[in-house]
Amino acid sequence: MAKQRKIQDYDWLYSFLRHYVDVVVKLSYREIRFVGRDRIPKDGAVIYAPNHTGTLMDAMVLLAMDQSPKVFVARADIFKNPKIAKILTFLKIMPIMRMRDGIDEVKRNNETIEKAVDVLRDRIPFCIFPEGQHQTKFSTLPLSKGIFRIAFQAQEMMPEKPLYIVPIGIRYGNFFRFRSTVRVQIGDPINVRDFFAENSALNPQEQMNVMRGMLEERMRDSIFYIPNDEDYEATLEVCAASVSRQKKYLKKQDRRLRGMEGYFAANNLSVKQIQEMKQNNPERAERLMTLGREAMEMRKKENISLKSVAVRFPLFSRILKSIIFILLLPYTLLTALCSLPVTLLCNFLNGKFKDSAFHNSVRFIINLVVWPIVMIIYAIIAYAVLPWYAALILTLAILPSPLFVHEAYRLVRILVSETKLWRNKALREKYAEIRRLMFK
Repeated sequence: MAKQRKIQDYDWLYSFLRHYVDVVVKLSYREIRFVGRDRIPKDGAVIYAPNHTGTLMDAMVLLAMDQSPKVFVARADIFKNPKIAKILTFLKIMPIMRMRDGIDEVKRNNETIEKAVDVLRDRIPFCIFPEGQHQTKFSTLPLSKGIFRIAFQAQEMMPEKPLYIVPIGIRYGNFFRFRSTVRVQIGDPINVRDFFAENSALNPQEQMNVMRGMLEERMRDSIFYIPNDEDYEATLEVCAASVSRQKKYLKKQDRRLRGMEGYFAANNLSVKQIQEMKQNNPERAERLMTLGREAMEMRKKENISLKSVAVRFPLFSRILKSIIFILLLPYTLLTALCSLPVTLLCNFLNGKFKDSAFHNSVRFIINLVVWPIVMIIYAIIAYAVLPWYAALILTLAILPSPLFVHEAYRLVRILVSETKLWRNKALREKYAEIRRLMFK
């Protein structure tokens, strides 16, 4: 009798396609950065525990972190269609039930846990989103029990090997914009075997509660974390208004804090200062939050991007962007025309989703699958009507069309947003007042 194939077993087709998928993932972002990969333990089994904000793209970004195989879990309802279930299994994704599926369904998770333990015993990284659902906020949700049940059971079944839960913070520059930025930070691992030894006096439920607190804290340390309360939006507004000054201050302390790292450190510093202000000077903090809410309402009413608020030199930025757009306009029109089938299909499919968090995942899949087919059709037509050298030049010229069109659209969108902010004196004064109060 043939040995039953396990989800973590080597698959040559999967490994072959991984290279192409990883390239498309990285092209889906203007910048993608992985911080702290040296923290990933090499001496034992690993469970990755990332925050969940970007639906499918969270998994894709983690997959592209390195070339090692990884096994994921996803909500069980998407496995109901046998054909889709077969595809997901090929992609090394297992189903997991949630409490919303009903208590009887949740009991079926025992099979998933057994398979997960088997994956870990084979030293294949296992990835589970402990929040259980996605949230497009710079915050976290309560952690579910699944990751701890898997970790506890796996460690008991392989006492000779250490098992680590590795917190991961995924931070997108924008949750909804294609070709945004993404920063992935590896947090400090939790050694499950050492944890058991240090907390042996506690019962399993108490151990789970203690570990949940540890993981929550380390996940929050790995992201730009804002408490998800009534001041969330106001805090985000204040952070955007303060980021340039915070970056300038931090750069004096550490010259390496540039670009994405500078924004990450500056935003976290602002949140820390706001929380301290709430404790030490609640009246001033309340005034700051009120200004933040007022600025947010004014900004959204004018459809001004929060990113524009953080630009240090908006006038210079506008002039530079305008020059670039004018110079590249002919090529922009060509790429816009060539990528029109992909654009229309993305817009049609995204219209089916009420949750905008899925939009980038749809764009990724369309660019991954449909754009190569469209390019083959264009290439066939070009070689049929043009000399080979002209056809080759044209094919290479239109190959990056979807990416270039998104960049051109982003350029126009930011230019319009910054112009609106420049013209809105009342809003600029509001942000100036926020900065005065923040750095008083």
